[in-house]
Amino acid sequence: MAAIAEAPRTFADLTFEEKLDRMALVAVRVGLNLHEGQELLITASLDHVPFVRRVVEQAYKAGASIVTVMYADDDATLSRYKYAPDASFDAVPKWLTEGIAEAYRSGAARMGITGANPSLLKDQDPAKVSRVNVAMSRASKPAMELVTRHAINWTIVAAATPAWAKLMFPDVPENEAVARQWDAIFHASRITGADPVQDWKDHGANIAKRVTILNDKRFHSLHFRSPGTDLVVGLADDHLWAGGGGVCGNGIFCNANIPTEECFTTPHRDRVDGTVTASKPLSHQGTLIENISVRFENGRIVEAHATAGEEALRKLIKVDEGASHLGEVALVPHGSPIAQSGLLYWNTLFDENAASHIALGQAYATCIKDGETLDEATLNAKGANTSLIHVDWMIGSGQMNVDGVYEDGTEEPLMRNGEWV
Repeated sequence: MAAIAEAPRTFADLTFEEKLDRMALVAVRVGLNLHEGQELLITASLDHVPFVRRVVEQAYKAGASIVTVMYADDDATLSRYKYAPDASFDAVPKWLTEGIAEAYRSGAARMGITGANPSLLKDQDPAKVSRVNVAMSRASKPAMELVTRHAINWTIVAAATPAWAKLMFPDVPENEAVARQWDAIFHASRITGADPVQDWKDHGANIAKRVTILNDKRFHSLHFRSPGTDLVVGLADDHLWAGGGGVCGNGIFCNANIPTEECFTTPHRDRVDGTVTASKPLSHQGTLIENISVRFENGRIVEAHATAGEEALRKLIKVDEGASHLGEVALVPHGSPIAQSGLLYWNTLFDENAASHIALGQAYATCIKDGETLDEATLNAKGANTSLIHVDWMIGSGQMNVDGVYEDGTEEPLMRNGEWV
């Protein structure tokens, strides 16, 4: 008698451990595209240990020479705010930030695993939080410049944590909330198909087609209109649209964000005017900032409000001169899987891929023609912004209309009701 062929296993048939392994595989092979002989530096939370161990295993299978993991501990972080002397909030372990920069200069890849408690610092002094962020941003600038210039292959992926899961699913027990959050991460990260690596190649190709269309248009600015928003965002001289994966300065193709749905470029730091209202809350450095509304004049925020976290918002835009200007503008269709899930993730990696968004602060040099080879002064002359921060927040919705504006003032529809025309 002929043997009965077994039906192919679906994603639902996999054990949770097998799903974690698949997520780790995508992080290493698709996100980083880690090459044989490369070092890898991972940053993660203590809650991420089970997932990190699978990532490390996949990294060594891919040929990593050495994998180093740096863990953050929420309780240790809170102890600093509760008991440390005042001078602590301006201090940074420079030996650590210098070592990280040296690792990147030596060819190490970077993986950030996000999922920390979004409201960890909500009860802490916003002034102290701001001081810590400024000090760390200044000390980390040499390393982060290598990231923003895409000199190295890097990626950010997510892993569930109890505190984050309870914020997303507050009405269920913690264990169920974590399970639901993992399921949401798996689906948003496109690992549920029969061949997730191929699925990512297909997804990247679709984004690349849209990027090509936008680059061919050579718009002078973008005009955003929706309830509470009437904003014109000028685009930098010689701007380039990007999206999906790309080739880094070390010649390696990587996908910097898992998941990703956006097409993004560099705004002109001095040509942003009008009002804009956030469509989703912003979780920034442990503080939740809700219902953001700002007004721009000549590229600079001149008025800023929020119904929660307003003090944190005001301190954010005062970090340095560039913090009140834009460094990124991105278009995301409302039909993206993340938007259609109806979930609010309280995490920028996901929420920015559910809606068109803007980012305060540092511009990406790679979104300027030959930007990787240009010095800061030349990039600034083309309109690219410089800052210690880069903070995305969401403005898109199913009510958002976006027009591309040519230099002669002619407008062409790009999005209607949040979807590509």
